[in-house]
Amino acid sequence: MKKFLIAFLAFGSVQGFAQKAANPSAYARSISADDLKKHLYIVASKEMAGRETGTEGERKAAAYIESQFRRIGLQPGNNGSYQMYFDVFQDSVTGAGLEVNGKAFEMDRDFNVTPTSTAAVMRFSEVVVLGPDAADSVKNLSLAGKAVLLLPGQATGNRPAGGSLSSILSGKGVAAVFTIGNYPRTAPASRKGGQSMSSFKRSVSPQGFSVSEAVAKAIIGADYDQQKSNKSLVKTYGANLLLDVRKTVLTMKSSNVIGVLPGTDLKDEYLFVTAHHDHIGQRDTVINYGADDDGSGTVSVMEIAEAFAKAKAEGKGPRRSIVFMTVSGEEKGLWGSDYYTSNPIFPLDKTTADLNIDMIGRIDPKRTQGDSLNYVYVVGDDKLSSDLRTISEAANKKYTKLELDYKFNDPNDPMRIYFRSDHYNFAKNGVPIIFYFNGTHADYHRPGDTPDKINYPLMAKRAQLVFYTAWEMANRNEMLKRDIPLQVPARPM
Repeated sequence: MKKFLIAFLAFGSVQGFAQKAANPSAYARSISADDLKKHLYIVASKEMAGRETGTEGERKAAAYIESQFRRIGLQPGNNGSYQMYFDVFQDSVTGAGLEVNGKAFEMDRDFNVTPTSTAAVMRFSEVVVLGPDAADSVKNLSLAGKAVLLLPGQATGNRPAGGSLSSILSGKGVAAVFTIGNYPRTAPASRKGGQSMSSFKRSVSPQGFSVSEAVAKAIIGADYDQQKSNKSLVKTYGANLLLDVRKTVLTMKSSNVIGVLPGTDLKDEYLFVTAHHDHIGQRDTVINYGADDDGSGTVSVMEIAEAFAKAKAEGKGPRRSIVFMTVSGEEKGLWGSDYYTSNPIFPLDKTTADLNIDMIGRIDPKRTQGDSLNYVYVVGDDKLSSDLRTISEAANKKYTKLELDYKFNDPNDPMRIYFRSDHYNFAKNGVPIIFYFNGTHADYHRPGDTPDKINYPLMAKRAQLVFYTAWEMANRNEMLKRDIPLQVPARPM
């Protein structure tokens, strides 16, 4: 029996070593520019409408990712489902009215309402009118429950110690704020407000109104032409205002898409490979396609998953289970990854690392050193685990030979990139991470971020680096050490 046990254990060790020693290059080569391009022209297509969280376009993107996870043979990662749903709430204006001294004005012709969490009928007998330089003058005024009209123009001089005029007003309990805009509108304004992950709020913001000059004149009266350029004006005008704001709260569904490739002898330990599939949607009819941000990461996760699935089909699958996850809500505030790490399906203390890919399809025009066609920014590999950089650099030196740029590891990085993508929700829970990034460019968060501008060969090479790094992390004997204390941001996120 003892002799048999020794032989069995030796065989198991050989099996584990064989998996780790298998040559990953053939599988890495399956991550091709052509396949990435094929997927990205779908994920960043007109039909996806910019993939804003909670919208039909984002749901179409999630369905496509699920179809690819299913096609390559990944197991559903959420108790039999590929999708992990969470609620998204959005205020929506259903109607509004505005009267000044008995005269009614029309939406889109003379005013619009900023959708916030309050719906109410409000009646005011006076309005406080403020010029753009009035910040210092109003710091000690009692404005709780009042209506305030802000005259147009930029503040001059130094920023007041108490903050800008708008920031001062937000802390004074103002009931309604009017700003002067361009009217009439040529097309109806959107009736939908910002999104949130909770329909309950700690406090209620002032009800915002954008109004025409005709409304402002009706409030101020004959004084308007004389006072409209008075930047330091602080004056209360008598006017009977009737405001009627009607709203509803829309409840929408968004999701993370999760596929799992089970491991072998270390299947109860996990490696995550992540990206976010949402983007910022469209404004009116103009679509923000989000090909680089983060269509590039999304399709790279799909291709890396397929490469590992091919290895497994040939008996060379990973020792640890690999969780491939694309999340939504990143553009809203890292919502999807926060929801996952707050409700983990796989234990975070058994998660060896998260390799997060967010924008790897283009180049940074601000990067002036080195080879702009053969680099990637590597972020976070100097934090949480001393194993990260050793593994990353060894994989790159042996296989991809990219220039690894550590610019954004600088703790004084003004862009604070380490805290701005989904890996951070893993990092703050102690999971070692590496974040792969190409830097921003002129099309960042703009309609010009389209799939025709992607450098597909470079994108494939960057995705292959993630694959090789994941191969080592999934097959090594030990989980990554957690031997570097977590760095907490100096100011709130």
